[in-house]
Amino acid sequence: MGGLRSVGASFVVPGPSGVAVRDRLKGLSAQDERVLRLVGDHLGSLASGDLKARCAAGLEHDSESWAARKRELTGLSSSRWAGSLTKATHDVWELARRGQQAHIRQLEAGVDAIRHRLSLPLGEKGSKRAAGGYRSRREWHAKARRLGVLEDRLAAARADWAAGRVRVVRGGKRLLNTRHHLQEARLGEEEWRGRWEASRRFLQADGESGKRYGNETIRVSPDGQVSIRLPAPLARLANAPHGRYVLTARVSFAHRGDTWRDRIGANRAVAYRIREDVQRQRWYLTASWTLPPAPAVPLTTIRTGGLVGVDTNADHLAAWRLDRHGNPVGAPRRFDYTLTGTTDHRDAQVRHALTRLLHWARRHHLAIAVEDLDFTAETTREKHGRRKKFRRLISGMPVARLRARLVSMATELGIPLVAVDPAYTSKWGARHWQKPLTSTTRRTTRHDAAAVAIGRRALGHPIRRRTAPPRTHQSDGYGHRTVQARPDTPGREGPRPRIPGPRTRSVPPGRGANAGDQHAQHRPGRAAERESRQQDSLPLSP
Repeated sequence: MGGLRSVGASFVVPGPSGVAVRDRLKGLSAQDERVLRLVGDHLGSLASGDLKARCAAGLEHDSESWAARKRELTGLSSSRWAGSLTKATHDVWELARRGQQAHIRQLEAGVDAIRHRLSLPLGEKGSKRAAGGYRSRREWHAKARRLGVLEDRLAAARADWAAGRVRVVRGGKRLLNTRHHLQEARLGEEEWRGRWEASRRFLQADGESGKRYGNETIRVSPDGQVSIRLPAPLARLANAPHGRYVLTARVSFAHRGDTWRDRIGANRAVAYRIREDVQRQRWYLTASWTLPPAPAVPLTTIRTGGLVGVDTNADHLAAWRLDRHGNPVGAPRRFDYTLTGTTDHRDAQVRHALTRLLHWARRHHLAIAVEDLDFTAETTREKHGRRKKFRRLISGMPVARLRARLVSMATELGIPLVAVDPAYTSKWGARHWQKPLTSTTRRTTRHDAAAVAIGRRALGHPIRRRTAPPRTHQSDGYGHRTVQARPDTPGREGPRPRIPGPRTRSVPPGRGANAGDQHAQHRPGRAAERESRQQDSLPLSP
């Protein structure tokens, strides 16, 4: 056991801290679209300049410089637009810093892996915890050169981190690089330009509690009317009092619409964001607000009613219901999804699979146990080497998206989530549960057994089915006792299911009809044991 890694404790996953809903702006006039593009382009240029100033300040940024930037932007827009701009800039900079730190950790892991493998003799086999030596001298030389490249990148990344330098592209680095590969992307220059300009526009405003409908900059009334407070240089375009522009389109949020209306009716803060989808030629309005922290259900309370163990895979979710003692109940369930096609199609597939899983758990009034997966360090080429197929497999698993979706949807339905350490769940589940749960009418897969292992770990039970008690406590001639159902479980002492074939070596096939009848066995205290054993008298005459 000394070579095994430690298993972390299970915990109840907290609910989301915010919520966002989206609706399409239907029926916009040509003037509406023109005004939205003008406002977005103007505020986008201000956001670019503010981000440049924030990146130049680096680690020396403080509250005074923040206030100075906001005062400068106020004269070019308004005080509330300036507040939204500076806050968005700060969030972008913080996100870039977190990404920079994650990049440094990934480079360090790659450098350590290559150094370890270069120090080993050629062809030496690896272990489960570390890779072995390289196969040939040619591969060793190539990896030695790659080590130098990674060390240079790591040194540059560490220097940027220490100096507080970040590199951010408003609009996205991927879309920027697509400009040089328009033929491969099957895009024209005008089409790419439209996407680029749309991605760099800024049309988002933070909410403010106590103000009318929770937002003074982008205001949405309960009947769906949308109005925008125009920046000072564009006030000439206003079609309503106080420098506002009212759109002809109306919105009505189908999802969480009642919650949204209750919130704006009480003048509570709601943030809005307007975005143009150039490919579909549509405009969307997104409303978001924060949620108060919900009281977490104690883990001991969740365990009293059992739960559903869920194993996440590349193409499906394997689930099995467990009672409070850790025993599988019923048959396993499988919720399939595909990760092909567009991003929206993949997201819809994941959402549909989670919906079926949550509705099944809700019918049985059970919590859900999932693994706390994080494949950030598992997808590197230095860890798995030539195993490209396996790297593509784990890279394609929608771990982050599935986790965010599951937490949000489960909280909405009131279903608790329990996260467990993923260590050895698949291996121990297949070793201790796959074969015992397989029968002639049910084929248990490795993923189903892993779901049982996840559920047992969430319930606080050991994954391994059998434990050996002390030798002096072993019954039946130093036999093994099993960790199974508790004594008060119904049906615990009933006959076992019929298993085809001979039960012992002395019983031929087809002779086990009375295997479940305890009274038909010659055992102490049974009816068959008390039968008369006197032999009938022999006939006196032939």
